[in-house]
Amino acid sequence: MDLSYSEDQVLLKDSAQRFLSREYRVGQDHNWSSFAELGWLALPFPEADGGLGGGAVETALLMQEFGAALVVEPYLPTILLGGALLSAFGAQNEILAEVMAGHHKLAFAHTGAATARPQGKAWQLEGRKTAVLGAPLANTLIVSAQIGDRVGLFIVPADAPGLDINAYVSVDNSSFADLTLAGVSATRLAEDASAAIEKTLDQATTALCADALGAMTVLVDSTVEYAKTRVQFGQPIGKFQALAHRMAEMAVLREEAGAAVLFAVLKADAPAPERARATSAAKAKLGRCARFIGQQAVQIHGGMGVTEELNIGAYFKRLTVFELLFGNTAHHLRRYAAFAGNSNLLHQSLLS
Repeated sequence: MDLSYSEDQVLLKDSAQRFLSREYRVGQDHNWSSFAELGWLALPFPEADGGLGGGAVETALLMQEFGAALVVEPYLPTILLGGALLSAFGAQNEILAEVMAGHHKLAFAHTGAATARPQGKAWQLEGRKTAVLGAPLANTLIVSAQIGDRVGLFIVPADAPGLDINAYVSVDNSSFADLTLAGVSATRLAEDASAAIEKTLDQATTALCADALGAMTVLVDSTVEYAKTRVQFGQPIGKFQALAHRMAEMAVLREEAGAAVLFAVLKADAPAPERARATSAAKAKLGRCARFIGQQAVQIHGGMGVTEELNIGAYFKRLTVFELLFGNTAHHLRRYAAFAGNSNLLHQSLLS
């Protein structure tokens, strides 16, 4: 198997790195429209939907650059969650077109409990959803709800009567909200969506891991560079054996994290058991790596590591939120362990 990047993939990575390092600034209103102009909002969608037909590799390359640049725009909830679900069921192309043009944002409300019952030609939703990533910024919500023993998907305008959005911001400046649905009128997207939801969440989790890998890479590189220039007791602190060992372990864990992300990316479109195993392996591995790398980066920088003058603390906060999103490390270890009895999966290698 050839694991080298294609010319187009290298061009995507280089152009993203160049734009984000030179022009991206958190809080600028034109960031999202710039993403649309660069084609990033259309990247993962099939050409039949008007997208660019990019796959898991292209998405991971872009997300890694997002993590390195601390991008806070709602790419994951709009494109990789809400947009992916709309595309999966071949519906609402007018919304997708607006999404790819940068005029419409989405969020996927899944965690929590909600029920749906038919009401004429529409459906009525009741329940509560928690920690919905990107909801305060969304024009439209994709909401999962029980229809008897099945899980359906429903399209809800963000200004729908009966929908209460309690917005808040996490420590890394990501936007979240808790939703209360009290007789909310909705349009059904799918009546039995469990498999599509699981696949979409796995692929989004893999992309999130790539984002974390980008953040970890910056922390490792920044810490090593700082240790070369910070002088104490007459010499750079990087020459102290204890700190050198810590930084070596940080570098090793970064490489392990990269391998786990690659494995998950290669399995993003595999059958469900293979995909789920690879996804949970990556999320659990990166959860542990992120915590160690983040903590060591802050400690080696000392008091400077938590000041506004350096962005070390901002990366640490991003990795802290990463560890909790879409299931924490313990959750994914348990999910991974569920495949322990599957000999076919356990004998697979990265190249199988």
